Amino acid sequence: MARKKILGSHVKRLLSGVSDHGRRHLTEVETDLRQTELLLEEAIEKLTTSFMAIHTAVGDRQGTINRLLAGETPSAEDSERLGGMSGEIGLHVNAAITSMQFQDMTSQLLDRTLKRVTGLREFLDTVGAHGEHILPETGSEEIVDLLGKVSMALAIQSLELRSALRKAVNQQHLESGDIELF
Repeated sequence: MARKKILGSHVKRLLSGVSDHGRRHLTEVETDLRQTELLLEEAIEKLTTSFMAIHTAVGDRQGTINRLLAGETPSAEDSERLGGMSGEIGLHVNAAITSMQFQDMTSQLLDRTLKRVTGLREFLDTVGAHGEHILPETGSEEIVDLLGKVSMALAIQSLELRSALRKAVNQQHLESGDIELF
């Protein structure tokens, strides 16, 4: 009877460990994918705002540009507004470029997510590979020994995967004036 309890205890521990490991990694995958979605939404919103501001800046000066093209002399106010146009558009372009940093952050998140999925697949492959050695005629002591080896292999894989994953996604912000235009 003691052998069955030991075997049952090992099987229970192994299955609980596999379940906990898988659940943790799938929860992290879900978190990373949600964060990626939020980054994309924010970036698209900022890009839209920046491009609309550029459009507005150019549109506001179109009348002056048309008068210049027609050979008219611009007023002092027109000249001042045209002179500031380059700086204003430069600020909007910098804002657009800064918002495009989502590509780097999403790449980091997706890379981490892929590592988790790969690690989970390898974890399950280890369970499957060791399970192939258990035959109907395998004795309890052999099964307990094999389950101990599986548990050890899975613990090592879990530690290796955790050490390979970074928790933070890094973002560097560009400040106004980092890029010179015109």
